[in-house]
Amino acid sequence: MQKIKSYICGEWKNGEGVETEVFNAITGEQIGGVSSKGFDFAEILNYGRTVGGKKLRKMTFHERGNMLKALALYLLQNKKRYYEVSAWTGATKGDSWVDIEGGIGNLFANASLRRQFPNLPYYIDGEPAMLSKNGTFIGHHIMVPKEGVAVHINAFNFPVWGMLEKIAVNLMAGVPAVVKPSSVTSYLTQVVVEDIIASKLLPEGALQLVLGSARDLINHVTPSDVVSFTGSASTGLKLKSNPVITNNNVPFNLEADSLNAIILGKKATPDTPEFAIFVKEVVREMTTKAGQKCTAIRRIFVPQELMDDAQKAISARLSKTVIGDPSVEGVRMGSLASLDQQKEVREKVELLSKSQNIVFGDMENFEVLGADKEKGAFFPPILFRNDKPFDNVDVHSVEAFGPVSTLMPYNSIDEAIELAKMGKGSLVSTIVTPDNKEAREYVIGAASMHGRILVLNEECAKESTGHGSPLPLLTHGGPGRAGGGEEMGGMRGVLHYLQRTAIQGHPSAITEITQVYQQGAKGNIIEEHPFTKYFEELNVGDQLITESREITADDIDQFAALSGDNFYAHKRETDFNGTMFDEQVAHGYFLMSAAAGLFVHNYEMNPVLLNYGIDNMRFTKPVYAGSKMHIRFTCKELVPTDVTPKEDDPKTKIKRGIVKWLVEMLDQDTEEPLVGFATILTMVKLKDQS
Repeated sequence: MQKIKSYICGEWKNGEGVETEVFNAITGEQIGGVSSKGFDFAEILNYGRTVGGKKLRKMTFHERGNMLKALALYLLQNKKRYYEVSAWTGATKGDSWVDIEGGIGNLFANASLRRQFPNLPYYIDGEPAMLSKNGTFIGHHIMVPKEGVAVHINAFNFPVWGMLEKIAVNLMAGVPAVVKPSSVTSYLTQVVVEDIIASKLLPEGALQLVLGSARDLINHVTPSDVVSFTGSASTGLKLKSNPVITNNNVPFNLEADSLNAIILGKKATPDTPEFAIFVKEVVREMTTKAGQKCTAIRRIFVPQELMDDAQKAISARLSKTVIGDPSVEGVRMGSLASLDQQKEVREKVELLSKSQNIVFGDMENFEVLGADKEKGAFFPPILFRNDKPFDNVDVHSVEAFGPVSTLMPYNSIDEAIELAKMGKGSLVSTIVTPDNKEAREYVIGAASMHGRILVLNEECAKESTGHGSPLPLLTHGGPGRAGGGEEMGGMRGVLHYLQRTAIQGHPSAITEITQVYQQGAKGNIIEEHPFTKYFEELNVGDQLITESREITADDIDQFAALSGDNFYAHKRETDFNGTMFDEQVAHGYFLMSAAAGLFVHNYEMNPVLLNYGIDNMRFTKPVYAGSKMHIRFTCKELVPTDVTPKEDDPKTKIKRGIVKWLVEMLDQDTEEPLVGFATILTMVKLKDQS
């Protein structure tokens, strides 16, 4: 028997004996065996913390993001092998695409998040808090990588996606991972990890793989670690209630299977495009991965008067589902992942049959193309009908984790909402309707018990990713039965692996810590104009104090004439009694324009390529004719950029970075001189173009 190795503490290693035998789900042939017996889990976790963690924490977000991008490109080049092995799990090519390329897509998506983080190993969270009258004492928040490991205990249904969508997030945060996949399909996870380790793109210790039982793994986690579990709610709750987790407040993310629902809106009658979209979505979610998805549709709610129409249309489409060996042309649904899974689904169908009727499908009599039905883990699509969902309630608590779903009626949107919530917490729900008001009513009513809601209609159907597709930039998780956790979610997911810490001090100290200039900090007055410097030559805090300019009534009149902004406050002849102003006031946008005239270096070509935006512009005091304004112009933040050159556009080959500048507009003749401020963004050329 082939023993499939784990990767721990820097080496590929077998556990003692064989704990679990693994089989080809199509042919029933044995692939090999896995075991973690004899592994020292305390040592494994410590290796991740001390070897992988130290290296990752020294990398910046931009470096980690580029690392993920390189890894994604590397895995794409090797994907052919993954598809071959994925077929052993019973997956069709389409199923495998979701698992393999969907997982790699998560690496790309998380890599792109680097642009939303600073080029630092840690993150600056939110805006500063002013804690004192004179501005010499402020507060802020930073978030640093946790100094532990991410422990991922994954389910059998997505052996590639399940691993990659999780490690993409913790690696982006600077935290190493120990992955413990389900033994049933762990041989596919192992093939991918083998390539990841061979690529040498990750620091040693950043990723370890444990095949076999988790044993006492949870007993060795610390408050610095994060545990993430995907699987059954019962197993997840058992792990989450471990005293090591509860006593030490170890972060625990639980994503459990749920009884997800789809609702056909009242206006989506059989003569509308939405009805056909609804039928297609139901059947796709029943048969993709043979229904073995935590997001699959288990409950189908349609208006009472459309029950027969829906049953007929869904059954007709299901009848076209060809079951068999995914390598055979024409097969549209493979097998379940194992014979044990087949047995479990059968038991759940038999249990559900006591309270509702099967209207399509036969567990005994179905055809399999290109394979032996008795040897493989095949199971046919089963559609139930339950005409009394408020009375026959097993459907709201019993899940058959396969191609099984139940059709049920509702009489009003309020009833549909109530029925959807009877699942006691779901990962996702969908409403299919051409009526946006109906969609709004359902979404607002059902959102409290759902992690995600898809509103599907003809306008978005062609580009929609569908009911069952969690996306890396959106949160994946749900309340109640669904586990109460969150995965992915763009930046939100990364922040789960960071520790938020409040910091307090003088603006100069906070500037040094955050590497973002804080108002009130001491600036670094420079003799050269900052626009004459290349990106690498600039420093946060570099500051220019400009000459002053008198704001005249003629200036205000001319700007009003040029812009067409003749608001009453900008006119000389206005009677200002009862207004907020004493006399004619300068336009805020004129002040910003005048500010640019003061701080822009306009005598010669310089490294500033362009100005492409203004953030957080505020006007804090009125400026009247006769005021003398000057500018305090400070380098606020330096943001390196990745340039992807376009072959036909030499301009994109220019290496550059983004510089954020704090523009403070000051009226030098007043006691409180600040009259306005803004952050402008410039694109600045790098001196090193090699």
